[in-house]
Amino acid sequence: MKSLYPPIEPYAIHRFGVGNGHEVYVEECGNPEGIPAVFLHGGPGSGCKSHHRSFFDPERYRAILVDQRGCGRSAPHGGVRSNTTRHLVGDLESIRTRLNVPKWLLFGGSWGAALALLYAQAYPEQVSGLVLRGSFLARKRDVDWFVRDGASRLHPESWQRFIDNFDSKERANPVRAIHGRINGADELEQRRMAKEWWLWSTRVTLGEAFNPPDDEPLPVGALSQCRIELHYAAARYFIREGQILEDCPRISHLPAIIVHGRQDRVCPPEAAWLLHRALPRSELKILPNSGHIAQGEEMIDALVRALDSMAERLGS
Repeated sequence: MKSLYPPIEPYAIHRFGVGNGHEVYVEECGNPEGIPAVFLHGGPGSGCKSHHRSFFDPERYRAILVDQRGCGRSAPHGGVRSNTTRHLVGDLESIRTRLNVPKWLLFGGSWGAALALLYAQAYPEQVSGLVLRGSFLARKRDVDWFVRDGASRLHPESWQRFIDNFDSKERANPVRAIHGRINGADELEQRRMAKEWWLWSTRVTLGEAFNPPDDEPLPVGALSQCRIELHYAAARYFIREGQILEDCPRISHLPAIIVHGRQDRVCPPEAAWLLHRALPRSELKILPNSGHIAQGEEMIDALVRALDSMAERLGS
């Protein structure tokens, strides 16, 4: 069983101005002459972590990690102005050209998988392949599963706590309701609702492994992450309904490895199956004991193997 490669430090760090007051943090690690690959984090609103570098073989990959607009070490932190999917796709293309990358492999999980697909569909000739984990298709039914009818059946007690924050009218659209609250004038209410969103989303993601005490404080950065996440969800991710699957013919020539946990309660495995059917050159690996996040021996083994396999396929 494969594990993460040893910890590695970046050999280059960049802060690229991308317009509209945004500065995007980018780091490069591994082999400067290796296969270019970009890591796309989830959220939206999350950010890259140091262990994300270790999915890549440092001898074979030139790994490029990007904190998306408003996320992680990018500035302004939590900024939602001029922050849409179109902007993120444009940022990636700008980064590719600035770093003189002819083509790159896209490695993304959850929202990062959606962003990888959207970028590839916009710039198919600049992509050498895809490795996707916990695929998110950004359809209405995918959001409804998470905040209306789906995950609520698996965690009814946690769902009750969450939904009790809204009146009967607001319950028809919890995303819109919480988005309005965290952007309101009351700072205490902003933090309270960000905590409720964090508790609900983390419960769905981690299941019974998540058992915080009642007085658990809101994690640092969680309000900003929540603000970006709800900014995208309230706008239906700034794409048309069903766009990702409908535009898969544009990238039907690309090799792809799709890894998905059978126990994923954030993005049910149906998404990975539909994506696999839409991409004729894709391989689908359903992991029986894994959930949504890129943790655990089974998931890490599958992702490292996928990247190693892509390195062999792409000629290094």
